[in-house]
Order: sequence, then structure tokens, then C-alpha cells
Amino acid sequence: MQFRTLGSTGIRVSAVAFGAGPVPALMTSNDNHRQRDTLRRALDAGVNWIDTAATYGNGQSEAGLGRALRDLSALEDVHIATKVRLAADDLDDIEAKVRESLESSFKRLGVSKITLLQLHNSITACRNDEPTSVSPSDVLGTNGVLSAFLKLQDEGVVEHIGLTAIGQAESLRNVINTGQFATIQVPYNLLNPTAGEQRTGESNAGESVSAGFTEVDYGNVIEDCARENMGVFAIRVFAGGALAGQPPSPHTYKTKFFPLDLFRRDQQRGDNLRDLLGTQADLRESALRFVLSHADISSAIIGFGDSSHVDDALSYLEAGPLPAELLRKIASSNFRAITPSTAE
Repeated sequence: MQFRTLGSTGIRVSAVAFGAGPVPALMTSNDNHRQRDTLRRALDAGVNWIDTAATYGNGQSEAGLGRALRDLSALEDVHIATKVRLAADDLDDIEAKVRESLESSFKRLGVSKITLLQLHNSITACRNDEPTSVSPSDVLGTNGVLSAFLKLQDEGVVEHIGLTAIGQAESLRNVINTGQFATIQVPYNLLNPTAGEQRTGESNAGESVSAGFTEVDYGNVIEDCARENMGVFAIRVFAGGALAGQPPSPHTYKTKFFPLDLFRRDQQRGDNLRDLLGTQADLRESALRFVLSHADISSAIIGFGDSSHVDDALSYLEAGPLPAELLRKIASSNFRAITPSTAE
């Protein structure tokens, strides 16, 4: 396993982290045996970071994770990160709702403190510009999210605080540039590298997106995060499974955030990318190596479905970053230039 420093936290985090989300559906399932086996393999491989959330399976991910870690006597061996998502009705008393959510997470996980607490809402100019989105004022204002998080940090039940970088780039930048948050999770992959575009040089993977790209533009926020010395986790490394050759997950059929129509467009982009790289290319390998080619990415969060996926990720990691020549070839192509109508 390789390790990278997680921004200002100083934590040496495994370059591949364990994602306990609903797309692979491992930790939101009832398959306790497979959960333990996969988690054991990841820990044996050196994975030291696990990412979950209160909303994953309505708490099922946290409960399954806590149970598996107890069975493996490993609760003290890993860093656990979870998240709080606020509903519109919660914004009248943000601190109370944050505390309520965290206390419920602690009960499910079977812990009394965690390494990282993250805001799970999108951040947009105004509330509800996007599903469940909050404004920068909701985060930074008096009695806002930041205030609630800092109190928990002062109490010692949360070591570090972070964000999820979905929403509108300028609104995200307003929060990032305060320097108050230690980490961020950023959608960043071969099919949408806009969070890290215009980064140049052999040690950085981000490139300008081809003309005709119509998906969300994350506005190179990774550069802002690097300037604030934030630890950056890449999420959606395999584009919800589209780069892993998988069919849509049950979660993809119902989510408001990365929905089915996006998955289908990403499948088409993946096919175009395979044509570019050659039919023998393993897009999963290319995807992970691409993300970890970016010098400002601390770790890639991967949703493992079983222990074989852990072994696959390790082999991709050992191959190292994608060569600069291949990065340039990808950047100069137009494989991302499709419109929504072409994928229907």
C-alpha cells in the first residue's frame, strides 16, 4: 500500500480508501460474511481509511461497518469518516440536527469519536438550488454548519471536519477558501476531471475538458483545496460503475445526485474511451491510475463489492500513475464530447 499525507491533518492515509456507500451495496447489504471478508482483505492490504455516511442505506452502512469492525477487533486500527446531511427542516436548528445525526452514527458504529465528520449536502448559491443543497451562509453563518462542527471538534468527539464538493463551483469555493475545513471529497474521474482541470506537468492528471462537454463543471476546485492545504479524497473514481463495466446499481435508479441518465452517458463515454485506449485496456485500471496521477489527491475512495476488488485495486496501484504521454493523449481527444440526447 502507498500512503499520502492528508493535507493539514498530517495523517498518512492509504492511497486507496474503503468506500462503504450504496453503489457497490456491500455495506448496505445483509451479507455479514462477505462484509467481513472484504473488510479483512482491505485491512490486510494496508487500507486505513473507511468512508461511510448516515444516509447510506438509512444507517445500514454504519451499522454493518461497526459490526464487521468489531468482529475483526479492528475498530482501533482504522480511521472512520462519516457524514451529516441536513434536510430543509433541519436548517432552523443546525447544531441540534448535526448532534442528533452524529449521536445516531456513533450508536450504529459502536464508537464514541471519529476521525472525520463531513457535510454531505451540496453547496449552492441559494438553498435548494439543487436537491438538499445549502448555501454558503448556511455553512459559514452564525449558528451554521461550521459553528456546529467546530463545537464537536472542541469537545473531542470529532478530530477533523470536512466537506463534500458537490454543488456549484463558486459557492464551494466560498466555503473552501475560508481555510476552516481540513478535507474535501471531490467527484473526479476520467469522464469528468473538471475538479482538477488545467493542472499541468507530469505529476498532475487534470486536463481541460473537450469541447461539447455538458456535465457539471466543478471549476478546478482541487486547486483551491491545495492552496488551503486541504486533504482531497477523490470520489466516483469509476463513475458509479460505468468505468467498471457494471450495470446500473439499484441506488443509481433512485438517487437524485448522480442519476441513471448520467450513468448512461458515462457508459457511452466509457465506450469512447475504450476505443481511444484500445479494446484490451482495463478501464478500471486506467481510471484509478488517472485519479492517483493528480499530485493533490490524497486518496481515492473505492466502493469494494468483494475481496477480489481489493486485490484488483492493489494491482492497479502498483502500476503507478498513468504516463504523461497517455495523459496528453486523453486530454487531446474528444471522447467526452457527447450531449445528453445522444445517450438516450
